[in-house]
Amino acid sequence: MPRKVKLILNPMADMGNAWKVARDLRSIVQEFKGDVSWSGTVYPTHATELAKQAAEEGCDMIIALGGDGTVHEVINGLMQIPENKRPILGVVPIGSGNDFAYAIGVPKKADVALVHALNAQNVSAIDMGLLTDEHGRTEYFDNTLGMGFDSVVTIRSHKLPILRGFVMYLAAVIQTILLNHNPIRVKYETDRETWEDDTMMTTVCNGPREGGGFMISPDSKNDDGEMQFLTVKKVSRLTMFRLVPEFMKGTHLRFKQTRLSTFKKMRMTSNAPLYIHADGEIFSNFGSNIRDITVEVLPKALKVVRG
Repeated sequence: MPRKVKLILNPMADMGNAWKVARDLRSIVQEFKGDVSWSGTVYPTHATELAKQAAEEGCDMIIALGGDGTVHEVINGLMQIPENKRPILGVVPIGSGNDFAYAIGVPKKADVALVHALNAQNVSAIDMGLLTDEHGRTEYFDNTLGMGFDSVVTIRSHKLPILRGFVMYLAAVIQTILLNHNPIRVKYETDRETWEDDTMMTTVCNGPREGGGFMISPDSKNDDGEMQFLTVKKVSRLTMFRLVPEFMKGTHLRFKQTRLSTFKKMRMTSNAPLYIHADGEIFSNFGSNIRDITVEVLPKALKVVRG
């Protein structure tokens, strides 16, 4: 059981509902025998700073209370800490998608998830991904990294404040098919193969799911020392609409326009700007001009409390 724990809460997760959920968790924290303290985020990347600071202050566990964005920021703080001093990560899923929580199998109910994290009885190390762009800017990710279609979906989903969860992502998917149907030419160079293609989207998968219910790579595991990446070739809008329910069921790989590959290190170069999300957080938005990135796997880089 951890001795010193920091709870990092994003009160605005799930359209502000996270604050109400966290309020009901106080009694669980008060019953914990160790040293527990709370911190709340107030601006973007704040959770990264809080996680790094908590680790430097000797916390042996950081628990992220929020959605995938909160977890993403926390792991980017933890990965700045030397591996031998890096705290264990716990997750209480109170966001919109909660795809990373799904990947590590933590309980869905916030109170059960918090008790489970504090008990820390099922801890194991998982792989992390590291993205580096042509300017040397880096970002760690724990679940998925998207370029093209699904990144535009993420950008559009952030502009749909009325909707929540999977419905929000689905609405953004429909908007993107109608308004941003733009394939690009991409060259892929991995430790196993090299090829070029006109593609609609490329999604790197450390876990099986993104967007709260799209099973991009159903068999992906985050502790096998490698990652999968899905590419969808240039297709019509009608075919993209046809593929949406297949992504929801994880049966899209039977279509010849999709391809699933495996790598430990990969480079992507394109003839047009790459719009990129990392765990649902925007890395490059409309107006950016990133065209050359590398992605690599960091095996067993972070200990987490699994379900």
